[in-house]
Amino acid sequence: MRTTRISALLLGLSLIVFFATTSVWMSGQGGGAPAIDNDDIGGVVTGVGGPEAGVWVIAETRSTPTRLIKSVVTDDRGRYVVPDLPAGEYDVWVRGYGLVDSSKVKSAPGKVVNLKAVAAPDKKAAAQYYPAQYWYALLQVPPKSDFPGTGDKGNGISPNIKSQGEWIRNIVNTDGWTGCHQMGGPATRTIPPSILKEFEDTSMAWDRRIQSGQAGGGMNARFTQVGRARALGMFADWTDRIAKGALPDQTPQRPQGLERNVVVTMWDWADPKVYLHDAISTDKRNPTINANGPIYGALEESADYFSVIDPKTNAASQIRVAPRDADTPSSKEQPPAAPSPFWADEVIWNSQTTVHSFAMDKQGRVWAARRVRKPQTPAWCQAGSDHPSGKLFPITEGQRGLIMYDPKTKQVTTIDTCFTWGHLNFDENDVLWSSFGPQGVEGWFDVKTWDKTHDEKASQGWSAFVVDYNGNGKRDAYTEPNQPADPTKDKRLAIQFYGDSPGYDGSVWGTVQGVPGALGRFVPGPHPPETALTEIYEVPWNNPKATIQGFAPRGMDIDSKNVVWTVLSSGHLASFDRRKCKAPLNGPTATGQHCAEGWSLYPFPGPNYKGAVENASADSAYYNFVDRFDLLGVGKEVPLATGNLSEGLLALVNDKIVTFRVPYPMGYYAKGLDGRIDNPKGGWKGKGLYTPVSTRAPFHMEGGKGETPKLVKFQVRPDPVSK
Repeated sequence: MRTTRISALLLGLSLIVFFATTSVWMSGQGGGAPAIDNDDIGGVVTGVGGPEAGVWVIAETRSTPTRLIKSVVTDDRGRYVVPDLPAGEYDVWVRGYGLVDSSKVKSAPGKVVNLKAVAAPDKKAAAQYYPAQYWYALLQVPPKSDFPGTGDKGNGISPNIKSQGEWIRNIVNTDGWTGCHQMGGPATRTIPPSILKEFEDTSMAWDRRIQSGQAGGGMNARFTQVGRARALGMFADWTDRIAKGALPDQTPQRPQGLERNVVVTMWDWADPKVYLHDAISTDKRNPTINANGPIYGALEESADYFSVIDPKTNAASQIRVAPRDADTPSSKEQPPAAPSPFWADEVIWNSQTTVHSFAMDKQGRVWAARRVRKPQTPAWCQAGSDHPSGKLFPITEGQRGLIMYDPKTKQVTTIDTCFTWGHLNFDENDVLWSSFGPQGVEGWFDVKTWDKTHDEKASQGWSAFVVDYNGNGKRDAYTEPNQPADPTKDKRLAIQFYGDSPGYDGSVWGTVQGVPGALGRFVPGPHPPETALTEIYEVPWNNPKATIQGFAPRGMDIDSKNVVWTVLSSGHLASFDRRKCKAPLNGPTATGQHCAEGWSLYPFPGPNYKGAVENASADSAYYNFVDRFDLLGVGKEVPLATGNLSEGLLALVNDKIVTFRVPYPMGYYAKGLDGRIDNPKGGWKGKGLYTPVSTRAPFHMEGGKGETPKLVKFQVRPDPVSK
């Protein structure tokens, strides 16, 4: 009898455990929770009104060698799956528009975690999660009628600033105040208390603020360039109104459609005092190179190493680099113009190499633009040289040369070039093409010649930018930029490429900054130093024959049909198709505004500045990328751009721009883009698009001082719960 009672008791306990376990499982599955694997976390997000669609679920761990964060978006039923998580303990929570952050729940892969969304108590609380663009759009820009400026004794705007668009380009948007860091986040829409307390007038506080840190000299000079008092007043008015309670005029829409399918993975790399400019994961021409291998980061002015992420192990490391010449200048020689609210008088940037951007070759070797010596060039670059390019166009000073890192040998090789490197890209013949001049110069480096000879002099060349002004189809004697045009001669241009990319027809394209700014098409010819010709195509601006207007290109890329894509400070993604041009492409009438019909402009989403009529959006895009191989997962040949105030990756899909926002930590700001295929048969999991967080002020991000730069990977899956 006693045995029977014990058996019955054990059976009862077993049933209790079974039903309790089943109840937990059923509460997820029966309630609509998605299926998950042992390396996923999934569940349902609900609020007071039921399922919460289009909100983010964030999973963060420090159990990995470097901090790892994954973010996903809920579907129409509030379901989510955070896929492919390494083992460890995770904080999981909900963030979204109209909400405040939910409490963080501790969990681990393989668990169903149903989450409760927390509604924001008021508009102010909700607005703290809006992208920076929505706050920056409160900025009141001078009216169109105030241009051209009338100077210090007039309206305070420099007479050199001819239009509202030029003001926006020079002091407000990408070529101005958002060219190095984000504007509109909490760190910039408020004035640091340590500065504010020193001044009764916020214009004076802004005057002091812009001198902070090692970039203070440059910021200070830019304000003087456009009209110091007027610019200070504009920003002071902006922060004054916010301090008094002004909130964004528009409310961002929750992610819709494709935007809900994104998986954002983020790793910490580098250290809190440095910043990233660019990253590389593969050969852009063949994105299966370096599959599953490390991703490398460039630290520009901040430090002398490559930052490295191994995505297989989630580990961060460094590769030290150094200049060839020990006396090469260093960024530490530029001390803070005034103490930083974050770092006081500390010199946090100390780079001699200033590694800027990357390319990877077919062997997986990493090529980078970096400083190797003092600015003065070797004798063979200058007048009297026997070098074919030096004979025609001597160069006395250049900044960055090249570095090559071979991951097989772990060796770093420095290469001196007469011209300067900024962005570098391979053509189909293994020739690297440069940007950054010096002014008037396009340069190249033949890697095949280098591999055969290791002769840096024989492997490089450069040419002047010369337009076929007389229209005879070949390069002739030319007039100089400061000379009157001669109809019997060609004409040299004093331009410099910023972005650059080889086309698929033997040409090389580059962006020319400014207002209106332009695209240049460099055609090398059979002997480039002597035969190269350039075509110039300005962005339509003040052109009565044009139906669209824009200005100030920066980054660029080219699709497989040789259509050029660029981003504009006027708040546009733009394309230029040379095949649409109707007027002659060379000759005296090809002055720049002769092919407005070749341009198409796509306004960035979101609000614009107050009073702005000559631009399209307050968003700021630094660089762009054509996804020729469907690396992101939204299709082949899709143009992408960095939405640095919308805080996400922008993609033009079926002529509509969609935004894949990075919700945490707030403050996403990127420059270079790159993508890779790790497994051609792996579907969405076997590929991805990478960007570094490139703000020069990572301490402006959510988390503040101590926050490190990030590497970000974007993947778009078939639906929000694909695993």
